[in-house]
Amino acid sequence: MATVLIIDDDRALREGLAEALADLGHEPRLAASGREGLAALSDDVDAVLLDLRMPGGMDGIEVLRRIRAKTGGPHVVVLTAFASAANTIEAMRLGAFDHLSKPVGRAELKALLDRLPPRAPALAAPADDAEDGLIGSSEPMRVVQKAIGLAADSDASVLIRGETGTGKELVARALHIHGKRKDGPFVAVNCAAIPEDLLESELFGHIKGSFTGATADRSGAFRDAAGGTLFLDEIGDMPLPMQAKILRALQEQVITPVGGRPVRTNARIIAATHRDLARLAATGDFREDLYYRLDVVQIALPPLRDRVADIVPLARHFLARAGASSGRQKQLSEAAIDKLQRYPWPGNVRELRNAIERACIMTRGDVIGADDIDTSASPAAAIPAPDDADLPAAVAQLEKQMIERALAACAGNRTEAARRLNINRQLLYTKMQRYGLAEVSEKLTDRVGKDDG
Repeated sequence: MATVLIIDDDRALREGLAEALADLGHEPRLAASGREGLAALSDDVDAVLLDLRMPGGMDGIEVLRRIRAKTGGPHVVVLTAFASAANTIEAMRLGAFDHLSKPVGRAELKALLDRLPPRAPALAAPADDAEDGLIGSSEPMRVVQKAIGLAADSDASVLIRGETGTGKELVARALHIHGKRKDGPFVAVNCAAIPEDLLESELFGHIKGSFTGATADRSGAFRDAAGGTLFLDEIGDMPLPMQAKILRALQEQVITPVGGRPVRTNARIIAATHRDLARLAATGDFREDLYYRLDVVQIALPPLRDRVADIVPLARHFLARAGASSGRQKQLSEAAIDKLQRYPWPGNVRELRNAIERACIMTRGDVIGADDIDTSASPAAAIPAPDDADLPAAVAQLEKQMIERALAACAGNRTEAARRLNINRQLLYTKMQRYGLAEVSEKLTDRVGKDDG
């Protein structure tokens, strides 16, 4: 049974809706104006049927705005006899669950109430530095977090590797924030986004008049990051001629602005790439000496599909962050959680964040269901397709057989099986879930227990 507050200045309509609600087994409450309706609003009201046009200086839009300004408020359905694109858009923008035209029949009312999701409890807002903390307690992320802690205070170059969307810049910022250079500047440059003829000026600066368009001196990213950190994102896309100049800057801590004289630099360099620099260096597409100069400390970020345990904490963080900005906190249904954990997330954390933000925007209820998680916008190209179309299935089958054999050899002991396969336990558990082998492990363990007994 739901408690439904009807706010409408039309007495006949109020009473007709109240009668229909009572017949359907719900408790109606009545208010003849917007102000009366706000006064009648209480924590036990589950839904509000709100007339859009009402006299008395407070129309339905204003009432809706005030109701939705309160965290954890009831669902609001706007009713109007004069539906238009403008008032429908405005009502939905302000947080209405639905927008219906009068008159509302009994069957339509029943269908509406059946669609209303339960109200969710308010969630705590995320901490300001939650994202900098690189959310995740899975074993792969624990390895990353430990590496950040060990390398933060060093001046050594760091190379961050990982697929697109895994959070490479977050790692770079965490190294800066938690290190001894935290009071200095953090300067990020995307090497793939800057035209080749402008990259040298962007990094090293230039002197006024040194080329057409140089109307003033420019310091450049290396000098802007003095005493702090310079983050060179997507360095694998940097042109070879520029790589030679970066190598000199790293080796000698000297840069030469375009048209100027050499100057000292002391910025710490952190680079990131989604490419295999070792392979590129072997083929001559990346300078081998620069690769080894950058690869003093390497931090490899795992793709999201290899840290399934972090998916729900990340999703809830994004939910809380969206709720903090909108004033409306939502939660995930069990079906939604299951869908999130089963999806491979080729776009990694960035794709998950977008999916959650999209669900928060498009879902009017307080509970996000499986159907509200839209993964149709998935970047299919995020995971490169192999040349042989039959290869993925063949590789998956081979991997499954190897895991089955390792588990059988170890009598279901996951720790020992992971050691034999030379992978960590969390990754083994993720793959066992993917191939439906969790029950196999349990049966093997139970069998050994019975034999021992």
